Amino acid sequence: MLLRMFGANICADGHVRIYPTARVIYPWKLTCEDRVMIGPDVNIYNLAPVTLGYGAQLSQAVHLCAGTHDYTRWAMPLVARPITLSPNVWLGAEVFVGPGVTIGELAVIGARSVVVKDQPARMVCAGNPCKPLKSRPDPQ
Repeated sequence: MLLRMFGANICADGHVRIYPTARVIYPWKLTCEDRVMIGPDVNIYNLAPVTLGYGAQLSQAVHLCAGTHDYTRWAMPLVARPITLSPNVWLGAEVFVGPGVTIGELAVIGARSVVVKDQPARMVCAGNPCKPLKSRPDPQ
């Protein structure tokens, strides 16, 4: 309710679960579709829009970081890029997702992975840097 008051676009049906220890820097740049779960100690540093698709699950201490700095320039200006989690994505504990990343539908990202590039749909992905490891079976 509090995130909605500050402009977050959260599904009105009441099927979104956000733990009280989750942190969202700019609520008005957050979109949550139905059945989203944001676990304990999740940090959403959304300098750019962050979209969590239907059924997206963020396990404890996930960090979504939609901003970085351009280290190639002396002034090191801020660079903000959106993050999109497609429907039914599951991020394991302590996953880091960097700016500009899109994770495909039904993907699973293993615990403590560092995701700095887009990840394909229906794949189990893990590592630092994160990469696809194996495909997931069709939903039954």
